[in-house]
Amino acid sequence: MKGEIGKKDIYTEKAAFTGGPYSQAVIHGDLIYVSGQIALDPDTNEPALGTIEQEATLALHNLRIILEEAGSSMDKVLKVTVYLASMDDYPRFNEVYKGFFSPELPARTCIAAAALPLGAKVEVDAIAYL
Repeated sequence: MKGEIGKKDIYTEKAAFTGGPYSQAVIHGDLIYVSGQIALDPDTNEPALGTIEQEATLALHNLRIILEEAGSSMDKVLKVTVYLASMDDYPRFNEVYKGFFSPELPARTCIAAAALPLGAKVEVDAIAYL
């Protein structure tokens, strides 16, 4: 196909992975699309559920590991989608989030989800450049 850039699936054992039917991330051209990350312990791949602050920190930590293993970084994130089990957690999530992205913040969408995988309070996915 004319102009096709190709696609590369990314997987690293340094970040948590449920073993589900998806890639941790996919690179296409100069962009990386990271699958939704929840509070999974990267050493055990088991849920590490707790406060919104604890879960947000672990989800964003896993996101950062995947980006870095693929040759990108949090500084190169263009767009983030955040799914919260409760919008009551929005202000507390934002405090954790700012610590991973400031001073330059990516575009972001944040929505309430009826339920998240494994009973998580938050799930985060991202698009970044390489």
